[in-house]
Amino acid sequence: MEHRLQAQVVEICRRLHARGWVANHDGNVTAKVGPDRILATPTAVSKAEVTEEMLLLLDLEGKRISGRLKPFGEVTLHLECYRAREDVRAVVHAHPPTATGFACAGVELPVAMMPEAVVSLGPAIPTAAYAAPGPAAAAAAGDLVRRYDAILLASHGALTVGVDLEQAYLRMELVEHYARIAKVALEIGGPRSLPPADVQKLCEARAKAGLGPRTSTAPPATAPRAAGAMERAATLALAGSDPELARIVAQEIERALKGS
Repeated sequence: MEHRLQAQVVEICRRLHARGWVANHDGNVTAKVGPDRILATPTAVSKAEVTEEMLLLLDLEGKRISGRLKPFGEVTLHLECYRAREDVRAVVHAHPPTATGFACAGVELPVAMMPEAVVSLGPAIPTAAYAAPGPAAAAAAGDLVRRYDAILLASHGALTVGVDLEQAYLRMELVEHYARIAKVALEIGGPRSLPPADVQKLCEARAKAGLGPRTSTAPPATAPRAAGAMERAATLALAGSDPELARIVAQEIERALKGS
C-alpha cells in the first residue's frame, strides 16, 4: 500500500508541474497511509524533481516518522483537512493561475453556472479568509473543508481533498477549468446562475451518489460576494479596448448579482 501511494504522490507532483500549476517549490501533496499516518512531499524541492525516496512519513501531529528531508511548512493545513473529515484521504494544494487569480483579487469563483460543476464540486468553491500560514490559516481552511471538496485560499492558491489522490487531483483540475470559464463569462457579461431549485436537486444527487458532503445551496458566509470586485475585474479586462463597453458589462454584472 505505502509503495503504491508513494508512486502516486510522485505522479501527482509531476502532473501539477507539467500543467503549470506550481513553480519553484510551490504546492504540496499528502496522502493518508493509515488511520494516523500520512505521506507528504518535502519542503524546498520542485514538484518536477520529487522522488519516492524524498517523501516523508508523518503522524497526524506533523511529526516526522521517517524520511531524510524536512516536511513543508504548511503541513498543518493538510492535517486540519484530515481532522475535519474521515473520508478525506488525500489533499492537494497548488497555485493554478486562473483560480489563484480569483483568490488574489478577492473575487468569488462561481460554480452554480453549470450542472457539471455543481455535481463535481458542489454548489460553491468558497474562499478561506486570508491568514498568515499557521494555525489560523489551517483552522479557516478546515472549517470550509467540512462542507466543501475544493476551496480557494485568499492570496494563496487552491486546495482540494478527495477519497484518494486521483480524485483530489481531478478536483484541482476542475477548479482551474471552471475558473477559466468564469473569467471569460465575467469579461463578456457575467456568469448566469442556475435556478436555485435545480442547484438543490443537483446537490442532493451529488450527496446521494457519495460524491461529497451534503451542502446547502446557500453561499458560505466566508465566501466574498464581491460585487464591487467583480465589477472592477470586468472593467480592467475591457477598459483597454473599450471603456464604454466595460461600463456596460460592469452594470450587467452588478444587476445579475442583485437579482441572484
